[in-house]
Amino acid sequence: MGHLIYAGEQLDLTVDDRALTHLQIVIVNLLRREHRFVFSWKDDVLRGDGRSAIWLHPNVSLHFKFSGSRVPSINRSWLEELYAAATSGSGLVLTPEPPDTSTAEDSAWSRAVVPGDAEDDSGR
Repeated sequence: MGHLIYAGEQLDLTVDDRALTHLQIVIVNLLRREHRFVFSWKDDVLRGDGRSAIWLHPNVSLHFKFSGSRVPSINRSWLEELYAAATSGSGLVLTPEPPDTSTAEDSAWSRAVVPGDAEDDSGR
């Protein structure tokens, strides 16, 4: 299980390394493009069974702490769902992993561009 450390404080969020890897890809790509958004999650029953949210912006200090050393395979469909949520009015919400139905040709991930973002990675 991995952790997200926000502005030097470990959040009450524990997720498996696979989910944390997908969150890292989405969050880092959005922040490097100067996006600002809310990230929210459902709290564990042991912590009150509520929900929590944080405001993410390019100047915040983030540390993704993984429990394992292996990088999991990437589910492009999940990335696209997470990108869509992050750019919506409700913000990024960690959802359960869907089946990966994308192909390299139709995936925004294969282009390394956030859906709806006309910028590419040239010169960066």
